[in-house]
Amino acid sequence: MVTEQQLLDFMRETAYKPMTYQELEQHFDIEGASEFKAFLKMLNQMEEEGKVLRTRTDRYGVPERMNLLRGRLQAHAKGFAFLIPEETGHPDVYIHANDLKTAMHGDTVLVRVTNKGFDGARLEGEVVRIVKRAVERVVGLFQNYESYGFVIPDDKRINRDIFIPKEDMHGAVTGQKVVVHIVSYPEGRAAAQGMVAEILGHKDDPGVDILSVIRKHQLPEAFPDEVMAEAEAVPDSITEEEIISQRRRDLRGMNIVTIDGEDAKDLDDAVYVEQLPNGHYKLGVHIADVGYYVKEGSALDREAYARGCSVYLVDRVIPMLPHRLSNGICSLHPRVDRLTLSCEMEFDEKAKLVKHDVFPSVIRTVERMTYTNVRKIVEDEDPEVSARYAYLVDSFKLMKELALKLRQKRMNRGAIDFDFVESKVLVDEKGVPTDIIKRERTIAEQIIEEFMLAANETVAEHFHWLRVPFLYRIHEEPNSEKLFNFMSFAANFGYVVRGKGNSVHPRSLQMLLEEIEGTREQTVISTMMLRSMKQAKYDAEMTGHFGLAAEFYSHFTSPIRRYPDLVIHRVMREVMDNGGALPEKRLEQLHARMPDIAQQSSERERVAVDAERDTTALKKAEFMLDKVGEEFDGIISSVTSFGMFVELDNTVEGLIRLSELNDDYYHFHEQHMVLIGERTANVFRIGDEVRIRVARVNMDEHTIDFELIESKSRHNGREFGFDIRKKRGRGGFGAEGRGGTGRSDYKGRKDGKGGRPGERDRGGQPRNGRDADRGARGGRSDRLGGRDSRPTERFDRGRRADQPAGQGTRGDGRVDRHAGQGMPGAGRADRRVTGIDPAEQQAYEQYGASSTQQLRGGYGRDQHQHEERLERDARYERHNNGDAVEQEADAFAGDWYNQGEFREQQRGRRGRKGRREEQGRGVNPYEKSSSAPQPRGKGGINFGAGQGNAERPAPAKKEYDDSNWVDRLIADAEQEADRPRSFDFGSGRGGYGRSGGNDQGGRKPGRDGGSYRGSGTSGGKKGRRTTSESGIFIGEDAAKARNQGESAHKVAKQKGKTNSKTAKFVRKKR
Repeated sequence: MVTEQQLLDFMRETAYKPMTYQELEQHFDIEGASEFKAFLKMLNQMEEEGKVLRTRTDRYGVPERMNLLRGRLQAHAKGFAFLIPEETGHPDVYIHANDLKTAMHGDTVLVRVTNKGFDGARLEGEVVRIVKRAVERVVGLFQNYESYGFVIPDDKRINRDIFIPKEDMHGAVTGQKVVVHIVSYPEGRAAAQGMVAEILGHKDDPGVDILSVIRKHQLPEAFPDEVMAEAEAVPDSITEEEIISQRRRDLRGMNIVTIDGEDAKDLDDAVYVEQLPNGHYKLGVHIADVGYYVKEGSALDREAYARGCSVYLVDRVIPMLPHRLSNGICSLHPRVDRLTLSCEMEFDEKAKLVKHDVFPSVIRTVERMTYTNVRKIVEDEDPEVSARYAYLVDSFKLMKELALKLRQKRMNRGAIDFDFVESKVLVDEKGVPTDIIKRERTIAEQIIEEFMLAANETVAEHFHWLRVPFLYRIHEEPNSEKLFNFMSFAANFGYVVRGKGNSVHPRSLQMLLEEIEGTREQTVISTMMLRSMKQAKYDAEMTGHFGLAAEFYSHFTSPIRRYPDLVIHRVMREVMDNGGALPEKRLEQLHARMPDIAQQSSERERVAVDAERDTTALKKAEFMLDKVGEEFDGIISSVTSFGMFVELDNTVEGLIRLSELNDDYYHFHEQHMVLIGERTANVFRIGDEVRIRVARVNMDEHTIDFELIESKSRHNGREFGFDIRKKRGRGGFGAEGRGGTGRSDYKGRKDGKGGRPGERDRGGQPRNGRDADRGARGGRSDRLGGRDSRPTERFDRGRRADQPAGQGTRGDGRVDRHAGQGMPGAGRADRRVTGIDPAEQQAYEQYGASSTQQLRGGYGRDQHQHEERLERDARYERHNNGDAVEQEADAFAGDWYNQGEFREQQRGRRGRKGRREEQGRGVNPYEKSSSAPQPRGKGGINFGAGQGNAERPAPAKKEYDDSNWVDRLIADAEQEADRPRSFDFGSGRGGYGRSGGNDQGGRKPGRDGGSYRGSGTSGGKKGRRTTSESGIFIGEDAAKARNQGESAHKVAKQKGKTNSKTAKFVRKKR
């Protein structure tokens, strides 16, 4: 029986063409009714899940071969979203709010990529199908409007309120936090509808805030009855018979200890170190054997899989396993017998691993140590604590010695070590925050960290070479674009990161961290480096761990709180029990399961991290409620286009909004990650010390706003290459006085009023000019915003006046898309060198310099009008469906029709004394474009090629890529490959247009192996002409194609009348 993965692999092959289910049945040799029925059921299920698509002709293929992507939607509070593709290595796709098609955060969708952006960096797309809804329940604030109600979701990524009919309110009142079950999802402009499933309490009641976070992330709390029944059946102790029957190695006589935090209860790892007679170190890492008690496929196992991991909130822990296991028989309590899996390693004097062994064991820990006490022994040498644990002092000092050597070896190979401060919020019995303390990373934490890293690497490599299915912890190399941006950012401070091509070794990054340690730039560079990294995740294939500079790495040391560790333990036990190998059937079963477990575990880990962050932010905001108006010292932790975040000494973070900096107008420079004052050139950057006042606390958003009192770190724009003058000229940061009107690239006119050449080869600082800058380098620069405007990212490239536009081109009888009397350029800068956003740049590259975007005056208007026009033109381009007004806007598209996208004949337009004749010739759409006529192939198309007063180039042929079989399907019209076809052009009479023209001739079917040339005559008189309206019909039946000419003639005639009326209307309006 063919599997789902085999079918997908077959469909992803380059040579694959869409097949019907009968053809797939023959290919896979499916025999028997039962096997065929199972195959159809699998195919239908895959179609429902969006893994395969069915065409209109009942052929099947994978989405990526149809220019579609399948993935999960990650929405943003501002309305837009990103698609996280399931395809490995594919970049994320940006989706505008208007292109979401009612999809919500977390939904599995199919997306069509519509645009790559002018620099090829950011993909853009639109949702074409919602495969699976992710949001079934929503937590939010209820608002009662008597006859109906609305729920405002707590998760701002769901930016639509939920409508609640009166009969589904179930007693909820305004101000209560409720859980809503979605009854119907949004459709068009209609909101999603739900019913109140649970009332959590008033939003200000104690405990409701944390409970809301738990419900928001759909975290499970109570365990099902069947799970608890299995947990209760687990014994409380271990018998000698168990130890003997399982042939476990007895380590109960060794001084093995656990080292954890003071409040830890699930103790799943213990350690032991001794020095061997040869001077080597023997390290034993012993992990609770949870897999012995949680059997595969049991209710306990299914629940652990669903939860993925334990979640540690501010005031509680939501465990992966019931407390009877996590805090009981599986926890390595002191002086009791516990079953474990052990990894013993032998290191030489330089911490090189020379020998290791992995085996089942039984241990009895001698002490339950805390990080604090171990630190007091090995660092503080506290006499009281040392006396209490006198028999272990030498062991702890040996642990420190080995840990430091392991760490140094890891740093030498290039592991990246970020030393960021973490915090912990302390709450009372009612959940009210009482204090926020920093978590210290002492030598005790480093000892356990190094020992666990060593064990995880050893186990991962050991089982990798046994060639058994396994779960690995991987960390991919940074994205090349993000890495390049970071390297450029570091270069601004004089630091060079060495790499090869588009990659860099982690050692280079760690060397940079060592170089900046203790400097003023340490915080900002460390933060930007971390942001350039990818997130670690679980995978069934070992591809290495970039951050650790490790070739092999897994998670083996925490099976009580992480499901991947539990799965690894089961595999280890099976392999050891079967002499180092697994049966073939079991290998296939594990190979099939591992990718799903890896994906599920990675997703649940992200949910847990988000929930932990939400509760921490919530309690930090609550902690600052009674401190509004108080002043604190802090450090700028992040700089954005809308302000800067400041972190206080207690790790609380708040925002100073750009709009509240009233001493100057500040602009965000992304390359340097700084805010620079327009007038004073004051600079704010990450790491600067400031004094702030707490302005407000928003408990609904869990955010805190600060006001700037004083900046203790002073920088000037000259440090970043900005030469600021004491007195600002009219254009911004350019010349002091008012320059001339611009006769050359470098000098103003002599009659300029007090002008002098501007600085730095431009007439004013980018983005900050007032109405116009008449400074140096000639040409009146485009105004990108008034004095009070705020810069946006799209204007971040500055502007030059190197290429001032001149007199427009006079019309020569062609359509107004690339002709007509242009307005004088007036020295405006060519838009190719203007500070524009990627969408504008793409429009320029597509439409050309003669676009009437430029002829109409370029960018001499204010920013609002400019952006409005761009949005309108983009809308016309997207929805150009023949509407007369949209056709008028499309006329501004310059030479577009001369760039290969000629799918229809020109409609009639009124022009200026234009006459031309046209000739038609046959084109084979499957051949590559050429200036010479192509021989007609199996399907021929007659196109008209213009020839008049001004020679019009022949329309380029569209190149069809055989690998893109969707376009091929449409072009073939689902006909047999060896069946000759022809397309017929209908001809009609158009109305009045904007240029002289012709009456198209050449209405004749194409012939196999030849071409047809027809001609037309002009009927234009000073702009009046008649033209044809042509149509192409691609159908399922050749007979329909033969009849298309008459239909096209009627349609063209009607459109000609419409165009005539439109043209008269437009002329009248103008």
